[in-house]
Amino acid sequence: MVSFVDLGVSNRLVKALADQGISEPFEVQTESIPDGMLGNDLCCRAPTGSGKTLAFGLPLIQRTRKAEPGFPTSLILTPTRELAEQIYQVLDPLSRELDLYTFAVYGGVSYNKQFKALDRGVDILVACPGRLIDLLDRGAISLEDTDIVVLDEADRMADMGFMQPVCQILDECHNQRQTILFSATLDDEVGDLVRDYQHNPVTIEVGPKEVSMDSMTHYFWLMPNSKKSVITSEIIRKCGRSIVFCRTRRGSDRVGEDLNHDGLAAQTLHGGLSQKQRDRAMQKFQHGECMALIATDVAARGIDIEGVNCVIHYDPPENGKAYKHRSGRTARGGSSGIIISLVQKPQKKSFSKIQRDVGINVEFKPPDFAELPEFEVEFIGASRRRSFGSRNRNDDNRGHYGRRNRSSSNRTQSNKKSQSQRKDKPQYNKKKPRNTHSRPNRGDKSNRGKKANNRSSRSSSKNRTNRGRR
Repeated sequence: MVSFVDLGVSNRLVKALADQGISEPFEVQTESIPDGMLGNDLCCRAPTGSGKTLAFGLPLIQRTRKAEPGFPTSLILTPTRELAEQIYQVLDPLSRELDLYTFAVYGGVSYNKQFKALDRGVDILVACPGRLIDLLDRGAISLEDTDIVVLDEADRMADMGFMQPVCQILDECHNQRQTILFSATLDDEVGDLVRDYQHNPVTIEVGPKEVSMDSMTHYFWLMPNSKKSVITSEIIRKCGRSIVFCRTRRGSDRVGEDLNHDGLAAQTLHGGLSQKQRDRAMQKFQHGECMALIATDVAARGIDIEGVNCVIHYDPPENGKAYKHRSGRTARGGSSGIIISLVQKPQKKSFSKIQRDVGINVEFKPPDFAELPEFEVEFIGASRRRSFGSRNRNDDNRGHYGRRNRSSSNRTQSNKKSQSQRKDKPQYNKKKPRNTHSRPNRGDKSNRGKKANNRSSRSSSKNRTNRGRR
């Protein structure tokens, strides 16, 4: 059995790996570390979850030179913030063993912290292309001393339209650099990148060319849209740790709220959240503090989370490739997993095309939970939220809201209590309304006309008598 020492890894790094419980290298590490240690360009095709981070990380740490402030000597480019943070978390404790400083830069966070870190000096920089271009334009960093560059998930960067920024970044780096490329596929724009920016690369291919569908069990359940939320909740209760994929940010938030309302602890992950919110959601799911992660396709690539039993396609994926990458969040490292697609009748045609693209043929049928395998599930309930601050909605003194939803006996007791409170209170003379002030009684309205006629008759008789006297 090959060990890390046999691959040329230093004893200090081997000890640090052993402290983390890592003693034997994976296949991709065995194949790529020796050439990485020699400084050769590498072009490696390997599926996610195969151990790529240590495959390029260990040679990079061991060969990195100490850097001057603002002039990093090693660079790792990743397509997403989550992947950048994940790589940083893996490499930072290892680099400290060799007195190297690792730092990650990406969008969604303040520039000030990144400026301070770069001024202090960063040896290994993990970056997303967009934020790194911003820092270059601001003059906060220079890549002229960067002689080791790693492109992780190169095909994903091509899909996200990052090829032009990636090429611009590579042009800024040292001419005599080592360029290491890891990708799930090596065609199209990735092939152009290999041709234009690598020098006699050593090509390594590990695992199947496509994400294997054999270790997953696929279900396509027909249902109306109104039933999706309820069915999703039941799937999570039965299967345990699950990732639910939605197409839009708003859809992810709505599904997350539905699951939390149903008593399940769930976190949402999408591009509309701040970086702190995204980090908090990932940490809670990784550490087992919630049962489900509801995400857009931002989490479909590069995120390596152990123990995911089920992937749910709440909304249909864009194509067969997206279906594979979504589904690849489960059945990692030789384990098994299940994939459940929630299909509305108008979506059968698009899902049939997806099945043909990924090479499976599964019948569309109504939901049947008896078909699902048994998992050891630890139920994690949603935390209850306090409403109306510290007020008690059933307090007797809250008037209308306090009397609602209470038995008649409680009402009678509260009525007696309020009556006794009224008796104890001193009585005050209230001002009478204006229309009850003492005034001459004008009598009934119906008699007003008769009285008016009598007055007029009396006045006319007086006038006649006065004329007679004259």
